Formats: sequence, structure tokens, C-alpha cells
Amino acid sequence: MKRFGSLRRSKKRKEQDGLGGRHQSEASCLSGSGVSTPPTTPTQAASQPVFTQEAQQSGPTPERLEPSSRSRCLSAPADTGQRLSLPSAKPPIPSSSPVPPYSTSQQVYGLFEGMLEKLELDDDAAEPESDIYMRFMKSHKCYDIVPTSSKLVVFDTALQVKKAFFALVANGVRAAPLWDTEKQSFVGMLTITDFIIILHRYYKSPLVQIYELEEHKLETWREVYLQATFKPLVNISPDASLFDAVYTLIKNKIHRLPVIDPVTGNALYILTHKRILKFLQLFMCEMPKPAFMKQTLGELGIGTYNDIAFIHPDTPIIKALNIFVERRVSALPVVDESGKVVDIYSKFDVINLAAEKTYNNLDITVTQALKHRSQYFEGVMKCHKMETMETIVDRIVKAEVHRLVVVDDLSSIEGIVSLSDILQALVLSPADACKEENLTE
Repeated sequence: MKRFGSLRRSKKRKEQDGLGGRHQSEASCLSGSGVSTPPTTPTQAASQPVFTQEAQQSGPTPERLEPSSRSRCLSAPADTGQRLSLPSAKPPIPSSSPVPPYSTSQQVYGLFEGMLEKLELDDDAAEPESDIYMRFMKSHKCYDIVPTSSKLVVFDTALQVKKAFFALVANGVRAAPLWDTEKQSFVGMLTITDFIIILHRYYKSPLVQIYELEEHKLETWREVYLQATFKPLVNISPDASLFDAVYTLIKNKIHRLPVIDPVTGNALYILTHKRILKFLQLFMCEMPKPAFMKQTLGELGIGTYNDIAFIHPDTPIIKALNIFVERRVSALPVVDESGKVVDIYSKFDVINLAAEKTYNNLDITVTQALKHRSQYFEGVMKCHKMETMETIVDRIVKAEVHRLVVVDDLSSIEGIVSLSDILQALVLSPADACKEENLTE
């Protein structure tokens, strides 16, 4: 039997790193009058970004990418304002030669020591077990994936809706927990989907102001306009397993999962599919590969291939928003007259309407709306049904995107493979198979 280690870093080590507790995040809590600090809101860093009314109304553009000397950020546009601190290289093997105190090598090894210790593998097995990734996820906690330092933006429900979306843009984040001062607790999340729903419901024409966006507060939007779809906040404890996090994300069909300490009530981090898959992929090289990793997408049947929603270059933005809401999709491939995939319009692109204050004219085309991202957009990330699962995982992680467009040899659209599809196949499907085997025994 081989024994690998657990990624769990002791609280003592984090305290030695200067954390001074479970987790410390740079957090801003915006209220109706500016920056507020509720008594029991998330842990605040000493230096907070302050957003004045003028700064929020100016609609600054999202933060730029970090220098290329570091590994790329999670996505071209910043993902929840956090940078992936996990190195992309294989965890180093400690050298037998003496290492000077506080050297870089010693620090890196200290971070990764005992990574896979709790994962037990059978040396005599004919092939790796298909549930190895599921067991890896179950052996690690959400706390293991929380970076030692990150930015967390929190909105007070008394904040105006428009200012909240401007603040999302200013911080380069896609979502923020909502803090209710009266209840002294987190009551929900504000995401780009909320912005899309507001535009979808209340946009009339470029000549008519969207009153619901310009004047209302977040609490009004939640209480009055979201009554039919109102859901309690879905969150997870830092002590819960990563398997539970994957299950919660996929089964609730959400893309942002706040990690909240059940004792203090502090929000520590926002988990995403992308961060979890990056974490798993980082250690795949240390684990035997299951047989299904060598199978193709077509053989595994992973992804969506029927009734794919798409748009054309001349499609008006308001029509694209309607499709987002009605079809409940997060991205729309842009297909030209010949059926070739030439671009993709995602929900994150919609927030640029707030950045440029162009949300009052949604009759412009998708091509016009996408001009802003030409500086960093590297093209549509594609794949083929005949490519293996291993190739797909490597590509989607390295490209730092949320989905791959499945195309044929002529670049015509065949389907979509998302992060949810991949995590379902790697983690949840083997768990379902194990349950079925146990029931039949």
C-alpha cells in the first residue's frame, strides 16, 4: 500500500505565516452611504479599498491581468477578484542537500508536504480505481483551498443597485455576498445574473431610463422583485469536504459558493468550479490515472449536444440577454452565416455594459458590444469529441475558461463542455457508481 498525504495545512503553520487566525481576507463592505463596517461582518484587512460615490459612478474598467512573470490568473477577466496561488508545476521533491533557512525551496515544499497522504492506493490493482478523484476530494477540506490572502467584497443590502454593479466592475469580481445589517447575517449573493435579469425585465428602449436599476436599493430588488425566485443563501463550512463543495455547486446549479465560518459568521472565500478543478488538476500527476481519462468525449458522453443555444454577430444584446434568462445558460457561441463558430458571448461580458454605462442602449449588436475585450481575448477555446478526457481537463484549466465549444472539422458547433460537466464526470459520477454497487451487493 502506498500512502499519500493530506493537503491540510495546520492552523499553527498559517499562524506562523502571519494569518493570525483561520483566514484573513481583504474585504470591503459597501453600504448605502459608502463603506461601512458592521460589527460582525467578515474579517477586514487594515487597508480597505474605499469606493466613493464618484468612483462608483465613474464605472472604472476591470483590473488588468497580472504580469506574465507569474502564472496566469484564473481567467482573463478576474474571477471573484482572487488569484490562484497554487503553483502549476509538479510539487517538488525535497533535496537531500542542506537548504538555507527560509529559502524559497523550503517554503514551497512546506506548502505541499504530505499532499496526498490520506489517499490509499493498491499496488496490486490491475488499473487505477475510477473513484480516485472522488476520494481525493473527500479527503480534503474547503479550508485547504482557501488562499492565505485574498480579496472579498461584501455589499450591504442598503446599497443602491447601480452602485453595487459599478463596485463589482471596480473590484474586478463577478459576485459578492450581501450583508443585512438588521439581521446581522449574510442573506444572499449579488451576481452578474442579477444585472442581466434587471436589464431583461425592465429595458424598454434607449429613450427610457431603467428606474429599477438607477434608483432601487439591493434590499428592494430582493424583497419586491425576486419574491417568486427568492432562495436562501447557499453556503458551506470551511471544514466541509471538497466533495461536498462540488456536490453543492452542481446540485444547486450555482457557480459561486461562499465559504462561511459557522462559529464567527465570517465569510472567508468564494469557491468556484474553476478553483476546485485547478486544485485537483495540480495533483493529478501524482495520482494514477483512471481508465476513463484515456476515453474520448464521444465515448463518455460528457457535455451538451442537443438544442445548443447560439447567436449571430448581428444579434442585438437585448436578445442575447433574453436567451441567457430563458435558456438558463452562461455563454452563447457566436456563429456566422456558414455555421462556423467565430466568437462567444458570456455572462461576464454583460458586466461591461455597466463599466461603460451603455446599458441604456441594448439594441447594439453583439459584435459592437465585444469590441472592449479585444486586448486580452485569445479566441474561442474549442475541442473535438474525439479528444480524450485528459486532454480536455488540461486544456480548460490552462486556458482558464469556464467552458469549451465542441466543434467538427469545419469549426461548426456540435456542443458545449462546461466545468460542471467535467467535475460531474470526475467526482460525482464515480460516487453515484459506488452507491449503486453498494446497493447491489
